[in-house]
Amino acid sequence: QVQLVESGGGLVQAGGSLRLSCAASGTISSINAMGWHRQAPGKQREFIASASSGDTTYYADSVKGRFTISRDNAKNTVYLQMNTLKPEDTAVYYCTAAKWRTTMSPGYWGQGTQVTVSS
Repeated sequence: QVQLVESGGGLVQAGGSLRLSCAASGTISSINAMGWHRQAPGKQREFIASASSGDTTYYADSVKGRFTISRDNAKNTVYLQMNTLKPEDTAVYYCTAAKWRTTMSPGYWGQGTQVTVSS
């Protein structure tokens, strides 16, 4: 099993920045990609970004150029740097992990952290 614990959510004004962190524990050897999904009120969860163990990254079009995913494999941690935040970025952000090269269909989920962007 893999456990994922997020931190770093909060309230920020539009145009501001936040950095989310997620630490993985458990059977780390089973993980290839780590990433992020989000779920806005009344909407389905959507893929945001992922990074493979070889640092291949993927982004949703809605965040490309504003968000940056990175990993520290020595710490089993993935980060999401979010810049130029918009009110529509308001959502619960979930850390994800997968045995595959991307987390578009993750096998593991964190509990989520709230990000609220005020206008």
